[in-house]
Amino acid sequence: MYKSQIKTQKMKKLLFVLAIATSLVACNNSTETPAASTIDSAKVADSIKAAAAAIDTATKKMDSAAVKIDSAAKKVDPAIKK
Repeated sequence: MYKSQIKTQKMKKLLFVLAIATSLVACNNSTETPAASTIDSAKVADSIKAAAAAIDTATKKMDSAAVKIDSAAKKVDPAIKK
C-alpha cells in the first residue's frame, strides 16, 4: 500500500511538471510581434468598390419593394373598410 501512494505522488508531480512545461511551450516568444502582413491596396480598393455596388443594388431593391408594399397596403385598406 505504501508503494502505491509513492507512485501516486510521483505521478501527480509528473503531471504538474508536464502541465507547466506545456504552458511554457504554448506561450513561447509571446513578446514577439507578428510580421507585418502584406495587403494589396488595389485588391482592397476593388473589394470596397464591389461592396459599395452591392449595397447600392440592395438599397434599390429594398426601395422598390417598399413601393410595392405601400401600393398593396393602399389596395387592401379600402377592402377592409367595406
